[in-house]
Amino acid sequence: FFTDRTSTYRVEKDKLIIETIIKDQFNDYITVPGTVEPISTIFLDAQEGGRVEEILIEEGSMVKKGDIILRLSNPDLYLNILDSEAQLAEKENFLRNTQVTMEQERIAIKRELINLKYDIERKERTYQQNSELMKDNLISKEEFIRSKEDLDMARSSQVLFIERQSADSLFRSVQVETIKANLDNMRKNLALVRQRVENLNVRATIDGQLGLLVPEIGQSISRGANMGQINVLTSYKVSAQIDEHYIDRVKTQ
Repeated sequence: FFTDRTSTYRVEKDKLIIETIIKDQFNDYITVPGTVEPISTIFLDAQEGGRVEEILIEEGSMVKKGDIILRLSNPDLYLNILDSEAQLAEKENFLRNTQVTMEQERIAIKRELINLKYDIERKERTYQQNSELMKDNLISKEEFIRSKEDLDMARSSQVLFIERQSADSLFRSVQVETIKANLDNMRKNLALVRQRVENLNVRATIDGQLGLLVPEIGQSISRGANMGQINVLTSYKVSAQIDEHYIDRVKTQ
């Protein structure tokens, strides 16, 4: 019971630092290994799939925005362009032919209306003459009635041709507008296909250092595949693993 159980730790006197105890902030420092990295990294993804034909900039080189890093080839895209151009040319020819046909029909209807106009005038004169002759019984009633029927038929034909002219004009106008709208869509589609061909030139999206380049000459790259990265060197950051015990006490200085 009376045995002395005090533990003793012996140190050299020169290694001791003795200070007065005060109430103050306690700074807890820890040593953590970290890695200095670029402030940001931009990944290069293939906007269009194809075969790697040429690598113009090697890994580790500095690049400017817009520089071509590598070129791909995709024969299917060129076939799509040829097909789209052929369809566009066919549609343009159809539009021109439709417009020529419309003009020919417009002229034909106008000519027919002119003929009907003069035909009506002649038949009106015949009818008026027969009316006068009929008063004196100089012609038969049948001949008089026939002249009246001829005049009515000519007037009805004129009305029908005018209606046809209006209907044809409306139909052709709608048809032309539809064809023009289709042509605009085809031109936009052709522009998009050509843009896809331009995407075969893989360009730098920002100034920096080409930090990684995966593809090799002859390799097939699928659309959306990652081909490398560009490191932005305008600033840097330190990446380190911090124990969760200290996470809430980490602050920037």
